[in-house]
Amino acid sequence: MSTWDDGTRPEAQPIGPLGWARVVLRGGAISVLLAIGLAVLLLLRLVELVTLRGRRIATPFVTQSVCISTLWIMQLKRYMKGIPLRGKGAMVANHASWLDIFVLNAGARVVFVSKAEVSGWPVIGWLARATGTVFIRRDRREAGTQQAILRERLLRGDRLLLFPEGTSTDGQRVLPFKPTLFAAFCAEDVRERIMVQPVSIRYEAPEAADPRFYGWWGGMEFGPSLLQVLAARRQGRVHVTYHAALAPADMPDRKALAAVSERAVREGFSAAGR
Repeated sequence: MSTWDDGTRPEAQPIGPLGWARVVLRGGAISVLLAIGLAVLLLLRLVELVTLRGRRIATPFVTQSVCISTLWIMQLKRYMKGIPLRGKGAMVANHASWLDIFVLNAGARVVFVSKAEVSGWPVIGWLARATGTVFIRRDRREAGTQQAILRERLLRGDRLLLFPEGTSTDGQRVLPFKPTLFAAFCAEDVRERIMVQPVSIRYEAPEAADPRFYGWWGGMEFGPSLLQVLAARRQGRVHVTYHAALAPADMPDRKALAAVSERAVREGFSAAGR
């Protein structure tokens, strides 16, 4: 899988005493929140495994509440347009930042689909595993296996969320959608039962900051990016647009479904930047 990288990086801003104070206060509060949320989630997950045959009925509410609270502590303003998908199916969104996980979980109860490497990442990896993220290998040789995994989760009733670009960016663009995983939405026993909702995400950097402030791409490390965000005196904002859901049954094939989804995401991304 290729990783998008234009070879440039936003210039890291020095963190002064007040910035470090914000890092400690915000980071400490978020750490406590995540620890409590994880404990509650694991306890409820045990109940789900024993009484609900593993179905995630209660735990998604914990994840959503923790993500809403995390964004509040960070003071990142979130503006939503449209209504998130309520029934069975999937959401497909552009990918700009590690913050996308918190932003999209805050807006809707979803199960993320992520590249397998994420499971081994510090902090993000174990949070992803605890919340039931579906890990897949973006390898054409394993496409059939990955599609079967997604198909099974869709039929089980999970509401999946994918990043069809296959990589994150600097938050200033939308890359072409890869249609491979859309095949799971178009399977004969799935296409009539689900809807697919395109979702656009666009970040506005804090005043006077680099427009790519929230972007996280290429070989950028998580730690420095996290510190820069926590240290900011004033945060920017993020616009999330939930577009009209699409019926795979109305599309001739996965490529058409991917193309229509990409077009909707691009339009929402552009509109949010005006």
